[in-house]
Amino acid sequence: MTTSATTAEYLKLSVSERIQLVEDIWDSIAAEASNTVELSQAQMAELHRRVAEHRADPSTAVPWEEVRSKLFPGKP
Repeated sequence: MTTSATTAEYLKLSVSERIQLVEDIWDSIAAEASNTVELSQAQMAELHRRVAEHRADPSTAVPWEEVRSKLFPGKP
């Protein structure tokens, strides 16, 4: 658990050092999660199907900008 003293120590770091700390923590979480999250056979089959479908016709992909504008209309 984070204490006020520990939080104060984090705040003494520069912005770039805090960003690096967050990235390091995130990477450690991702590394652990990749070892603990398992997909079912059906989920794995669906992922493979979607990748194959995209590779067969990449023109069907929708750019992120288009998806974002539909999800968040009026936001740049």
